[in-house]
Amino acid sequence: MTDYFEVHERDGAARLGEVRLADPVTTPALADSFLTDAGSLWTAEREVPEADETALTVLPHRSFPAGTREEVRESFRVDHPDIDAPTAVVVDSEGARDVGADAYVVADASGFVGHGEAFRDAILSAKSALPADAALLLSGVATPANVATLVAAGVDLVDGSLARTKGAEGKYLTADAEHFLEDLTELPCACPACAKPRASFTRADCAEHNVNALAAELRRVRERVRAGRLRDYLEGQARHDGWLTATLRLFDDQWGYLEERTPILRDAELTAASAETLDRVEIQRFADRVTSRYRNRFSDQPLVLVPCSATKPYSDSQSHRQFHDAVTWRGHTVSMTSPIGVVPQELETTYPAQHYDSVVTGDWSEAEIEFVAEVLRRYLERNDYSRVIAHVPADGYREICERVASDPAVDVPFEYTCVDHPTTDESLGELNAALAGEPAYSKREREHNTVRAIADYVLGDAAGDAVFGDDGSDARIRTTGRYPKLQVWADDDGGREGEPGTQLATMVPQYGTLSFTLAG
Repeated sequence: MTDYFEVHERDGAARLGEVRLADPVTTPALADSFLTDAGSLWTAEREVPEADETALTVLPHRSFPAGTREEVRESFRVDHPDIDAPTAVVVDSEGARDVGADAYVVADASGFVGHGEAFRDAILSAKSALPADAALLLSGVATPANVATLVAAGVDLVDGSLARTKGAEGKYLTADAEHFLEDLTELPCACPACAKPRASFTRADCAEHNVNALAAELRRVRERVRAGRLRDYLEGQARHDGWLTATLRLFDDQWGYLEERTPILRDAELTAASAETLDRVEIQRFADRVTSRYRNRFSDQPLVLVPCSATKPYSDSQSHRQFHDAVTWRGHTVSMTSPIGVVPQELETTYPAQHYDSVVTGDWSEAEIEFVAEVLRRYLERNDYSRVIAHVPADGYREICERVASDPAVDVPFEYTCVDHPTTDESLGELNAALAGEPAYSKREREHNTVRAIADYVLGDAAGDAVFGDDGSDARIRTTGRYPKLQVWADDDGGREGEPGTQLATMVPQYGTLSFTLAG
């Protein structure tokens, strides 16, 4: 455990932390002002630095080029002194190891930053070898355009050396581009360095501006991490540079690395505005849990597929109230949506089902159709229904249903009830007629199935029955309150009228989860 670095908040692999100096520093941050280098042991013997709580001291070090053999590393390995002060140790991505420091400086960063696959491999290698509560510092690589990506990958500290160097070379940096100074008619920034007339703006001013722009971008990134919305920013930022786009996609492929670092539940809005949104951990996790943990408990009712709505949760929308009036508890309603996939009615408040905002054009991309169709297919393979009533419009939704219905692995008949638009009187009448004769489920059954489904989603397959009892006559719970603020109680009196027993849990509508009591 580190003594002088602490992580306070996370947004995926990005972290909001604190270097606990005499004057604490919030990370991710520029380290130039508080980083002290004790020097390289390749050129001279170095004294053990004195303890200094005002700075992060890089201990005497030897760095190695990429590809150095392990026996060479061992021969020249440094024994780091134990200093009761904030310390950093120089490592390289291939030979990183835990030596109890508060921060680790990756010496070969300039060799892999700018190359998507190499960057991903280096970060994963370093992160797997170093303690999770230590800061990671990359020197000589940060620009205003790439620092958000560095932070999203798990970097905590950077310096302004590359920004200054580029300024001295006459390269003017912004959050989305790099410009040759002589090509600029006017300066697009309003920082102090850019306040002077363009004609008198020098390369020294350019270097100062570049560092200012980098510092400003880090402030923006910190606010994004606080809000839990760094990924939304990255999906736009990555469009400005090929290697940033590649890096975003390559890290999305690292499910294990990102999934364990991404909150399961939160109330931050998720913006679905690009093709990469489908690969987000939150999206893939929801689809995976709905098709591997969730189990339909409305066994006597057919499945009713309906389109999503802009209003969240769906049941608050006008269109879904109309669907409900037509269904009247005689079918199990599941919403189809991009980018989430399929959303059973019991999980409509569970993150991210009520927290996303998608771009609505009426046109579905092939990637969206393929993704939702695959999720629906897996859902139907896991859950048994007598039939599927697809009350969906033609654009996208109908094609998804037809693809799934034609799959030999899906052995359930599909019926279509949407004549023109799902909410017209004729279409709603067809939906009502299709459900004629079907038994209706009770309010009690709906509430009990909802809390069991959330328990399945959060805790694991069959957890709802293990915690609250199954949905048969031996059910062990009562629910009180009004949906979605349900309270779950142990049915201590065996189902007789009277006060419920011990409270087990409360449904939290902001996140769509359960808050358990000690008894629960």
